[in-house]
Parts: sequence; C-alpha cells; structure tokens
Amino acid sequence: MGKNSEKILFLQVFSRVFAIFANIFQKYMRKIIHIDMDAYFASVEQRDHPEWRGIPIAVGFDGERGVVSTASYEARRYGVHSAQSVVVAKRLCPHLLVVPPRFKVYKQVSEQVHAIFHEYTDLVEPLSLDEAFLDVTNNRAGIELAQDIAMEIKQKIREATSLTASAGVSYNKFLAKIASDYRKPDGLFVIHPDRASSFIAKLPVERFWGVGPKTAERMHHMGIYTGEQLRQVSLQHLTEVFGKAGQVYYDFARGIDNREVIVERERKSVGCEQTFLEDLYKTSAVIIELYHTVMELVERIARSGFEGHTLTLKVKYFDFVQITRSLTVADTLTTKDQILPLAKRLLAEVEYSAQRPIRLLGLSVSRTSAATGSTSDEATWEEGWLDFEDWAT
Repeated sequence: MGKNSEKILFLQVFSRVFAIFANIFQKYMRKIIHIDMDAYFASVEQRDHPEWRGIPIAVGFDGERGVVSTASYEARRYGVHSAQSVVVAKRLCPHLLVVPPRFKVYKQVSEQVHAIFHEYTDLVEPLSLDEAFLDVTNNRAGIELAQDIAMEIKQKIREATSLTASAGVSYNKFLAKIASDYRKPDGLFVIHPDRASSFIAKLPVERFWGVGPKTAERMHHMGIYTGEQLRQVSLQHLTEVFGKAGQVYYDFARGIDNREVIVERERKSVGCEQTFLEDLYKTSAVIIELYHTVMELVERIARSGFEGHTLTLKVKYFDFVQITRSLTVADTLTTKDQILPLAKRLLAEVEYSAQRPIRLLGLSVSRTSAATGSTSDEATWEEGWLDFEDWAT
C-alpha cells in the first residue's frame, strides 16, 4: 500500500471516529428542560376559588363511578391521587371537596404557559396541557445555563398565571423528566452529566420513566430495586424478560436517552369512552350506549379532521377486567353510517351478562391496527377526566 493510500485510509478512519465522538459529545451537551405544572387542575381551581385554598380538594366527577383527575397537595397527604376512585378518595379523606373540571379554563391557562416556552425556543414538545419538554441548547435569549432559563420560565409562569411549576434540567429527556418531579412542588432540580451515573445508581426503579407497578414488581422479583442493580443485568436478559423495553431500561440505567424533542406529534388515534352510573347487561341498554359513544366519536373525528381505518372497541367489566376488539377496513372511518355497523359487529364478539355486566364502553379510530383481543395488561387507554379532544396516542 502506497503512502497516499495509507494517508487516505487514515483520514477516513479519523473522520469516522471524530464523527462518532462528535455525535456523543453533542448528545451529552444538549440542554433539556422538563416543565410540569404543580397539581395543575386543582391548583387552577384553588387560584380561582380562594376559599378552597389550604383545604384538600380533588377535581373529578363526584359520584359513585367518579375518578380523581387531579388532587391538591393538601389531599395528597391523605393518600388521594389521580386515577383513584372518588369513593376510595373520600374514604381516605372524609372532608375531601370534589369539584367538577373546567377544561376550557385549563386549556386557556395552558396556552399562556406554552406561549412563555416559545419565548425561549421553538423546540417545545407538549406532553399534555400541563407539561412539556424544551430543548434550549440554542435558545433565543442566548442564556448559557439551562438552569437560568428554567428559573426565568418558572417566574414568568407565576407572574402570568399565579400558579407554580416544577422544572427538571439535564442532557436528555429521561433525566429531565425525573428531575422535574424530584423537588415538587415549585421545584427546580438539575442532573449534570458528571453526576448522572451516581444519581441513577441510587434511583429506585419505580422512579424510572416507563416503569409502572407491574414492571417494578417483576424487577423486584429479579432482585432489582435500584438503578445500580438494573445496571448489573445484561441486555440479553432484560430483552428476554421485557422485550423491546429491555433495551430502554438498559440504556436508562446508563443515562442514555437519544430521543429528540419532537415539536409536532402525529395524532395516531381519536377516542372517547363512557363509564356508566350503573353496570349494564341488557342488550338494548348496551346498544343505546354504544350508539351514543359512536355519535361522540364521529363528532370528535369531525373536529380533529382525523383519518383512520381501524376501529377499536374497549369494554371494561364490573370487576375492572378490560378487553379490546379491533378491525381494519379499507375506507376512512368518519361517519356514523360507517362506524356504527362495525361497532355492533365488534360488540357481538363480546360476552356480557347479569353475572358479568359492563362498567365502561369506549371506541377509537386509529391509523394502525390494534391487536385483537388484547387485555388490560397492555392497556393503552386512560380513563378519567381527560380532554380527549387534545388527546393523542
């Protein structure tokens, strides 16, 4: 091999190695902020109703089938939390005040908050009305430290809305999300790249993003309670036990999360659901409720302009066991005449009776096909006071 060839080969190898390290350096030098409003719905209600400040309140439907959407911090001291039955919440806190939600107000306040985000960057990824990721690596204000930006945003939110927010700052979304929850309420926590490894090592696996109660229980059975113990498990074993999520847990344990802040999320489905005041088992009653659900779904599709081909029926029984049934057609599903016959066909596949009545019905139209007959173990719906008009999966 001649000198010129050796020189060319050296330059190629050097360029490739440099690109790899530059990519790693860039990822670890990102400045990500996660902003999360504190007890959002409940805080708005306490702001607008001074007489409710300092007392335990919950936002939700005050009825036998009601579900807590958000609990104030005063209520949380009694064990009240979101997605909890109102009956259970009142048992834990007998003097709990349950107030109905005002979604229009929550959305208006959310628009104020998001306008503040955009004063600093266009790289804003909303997760819901009350939380978002911001990539401020290159920000409009030219502020070097993301911590300083987070402090300014928190102050501006307080001045504009009289509400508090918590902020987490780090070099990726995983750690920023954890950091925002670390010193709630009205908190600010920074996880620096130099301290990320030691921080994760002590972190309980329950605090890992994406690790729910069932996954945490399975990890505990494996002897995994902290990030350090999770780090000791091989990638092969994690993928054997948790499938594709195993790679995610493997990376998170090492502080790796290369996901970008996504400015626009493509809506993948539109759905609605109804929890009944009384369990249903008579066919006529179920069909009537199915019809109402179809009409609500059609209205939401029209408002959103969504186009999908897969219809999914969700059924939750009296004992909270949940099933789904789905089918995909060639035509775009937008009208009652299209959706109602398909919904009835799916319902015909569902067994129910006086011994096994139905508590909840839900319908969604999606772009991708859902697995027929999936159970509540892998549920992708969220029940509660959700503003489904803005909900996308």
